[in-house]
Amino acid sequence: MASSTSVPAPRSRSKKPLGKMADWFRQALSRKPTKTPVSPENTRSDGSQPSSSDRPPSLGPSSEVSPTPPPTHLGAHGSSGSSSSSGGRWSKDYDVCVCHSEEDLAAAQELVSYLEGSAAGLRCFLQLRDAAPGGAIVSELCQALSNSHCRVLFITPGFLRDPWCRYQMLQALSEAPGAEGRTIPLMSGLSRAAYPAELRFMYFVNGWGPDGGFRQVKEAVTRYLQTLS
Repeated sequence: MASSTSVPAPRSRSKKPLGKMADWFRQALSRKPTKTPVSPENTRSDGSQPSSSDRPPSLGPSSEVSPTPPPTHLGAHGSSGSSSSSGGRWSKDYDVCVCHSEEDLAAAQELVSYLEGSAAGLRCFLQLRDAAPGGAIVSELCQALSNSHCRVLFITPGFLRDPWCRYQMLQALSEAPGAEGRTIPLMSGLSRAAYPAELRFMYFVNGWGPDGGFRQVKEAVTRYLQTLS
């Protein structure tokens, strides 16, 4: 007969430590949070919202602030970047473009010296003196006519014989077709009957005088420039 072996019953664990732990949690959860005392210095009496300096900066893309552009300096008339030299007489490089034949170069130089040396200090273009070296002759002439307020046609027998001078005359008329005082014919050494038909609607300066008509040319150019101011 097999003998039965008795197995000792397992020891029951003490519930006392668990009971103590549960009591500690209960006490911790039942405690009320302690209010932090607020000093009178930090209390806003007016109830206003905190200023932007008190708020933490935003870290999102919307927090990027574009730099403030520098102040724009205004001109005398209140327009930005405006200048008195941007218009009127100074809107073009020259006051006068002198068109002449090659055989009249010496007389044309005298005219230019007279105009530039006057009190008005007129700015003159003389092609054989002021054209850019290497530049195309036709292009230089067209640019000079376009960049000049007035054109003086020094009409002489040599001027009428030269096809290039005729081209200069027609080009000047195309730049200023009306009788606006911009194209000034200076006729020298010719009779009135020889006056070009293309210029019959314009008065000319007679170069038979003692000063060669230079004074009248200067006054005509100065009078036109005064209309630009």
